Amino acid sequence: MIFAAIDIGSNAVRLLFSHVHEQKGKAIFKKGELIRLPIRLGDDSFTKKEISPEKAEKLVTAMRGFSEIIKVFDVISMKACATSAMRDASNGAEIIARIKKESGINVEIIDGKTEAATIFSNHVEELMDPKQAYLYIDVGGGSTELTLISNRKVLASKSFNIGTIRILCDKVEKEEWEHFKTWIKKNTAGVQPLTAIGSGGNINKLYKMSGKKENKHLSYDKVKDMYDMLNSYTYDERVTVLGLNPDRADVIIPATKIFLTTMKHADIEKVLVPQIGLSDGIIHLLYEEHIAKKKK
Repeated sequence: MIFAAIDIGSNAVRLLFSHVHEQKGKAIFKKGELIRLPIRLGDDSFTKKEISPEKAEKLVTAMRGFSEIIKVFDVISMKACATSAMRDASNGAEIIARIKKESGINVEIIDGKTEAATIFSNHVEELMDPKQAYLYIDVGGGSTELTLISNRKVLASKSFNIGTIRILCDKVEKEEWEHFKTWIKKNTAGVQPLTAIGSGGNINKLYKMSGKKENKHLSYDKVKDMYDMLNSYTYDERVTVLGLNPDRADVIIPATKIFLTTMKHADIEKVLVPQIGLSDGIIHLLYEEHIAKKKK
């Protein structure tokens, strides 16, 4: 079975195909093709509060293309979600209507709480030691979602308007940073020891750059060393010397800062990196919906 997920983010738009195999009553998820387009809707949304005609045209064109590609794969079902940039854009609903008309794709603009819940649908609890507590950190272009988990149950969850594109555009209020730090300290107090679980393209890239092959975690000190290393290069050098994509070479700095800030205030020594994100969560929800329909 093949399922498709579209994630319209503040930095990039992604189309993910995932193959699901059922073995002995258990679903095995295997990532297939991924198409990622760095349209950067957040550049407009966070500074002008609307998506420009140029970026809207790119997005609609991308969705028309995605629609045709999805037909080739004969997917069981698909779902498209838009996050922070489209939430903030005054013309978001207008663009969604145009996408539906020109591509046939229904796009749902989801709030921060739904975004966090969808990301958590990746069943990361299967990676957890039930005797330990975890802070799930998802860093995107427009927002950061935090989910505190203990005994495989969610204790608290919060979405903050702190993201890589917002930071680059200097659109994160000082009060939001303070609220962010206060929430972390308040909710993690007494919930120790804590391990972080990180998701999003930037932490995945940091993990790959670290050269780690096993254990799938990075220590706070390792993340700090990588942050200092990345900061020692200019933007151009991050592209030419380190080989980062142009749309990754700038956002990876504020993303790493968000992870370090979170880990510091929650007194976390290591972050697990399962290399999953919103699109993977959408795939899991689609599969669960498919199974529920079969049982009716």
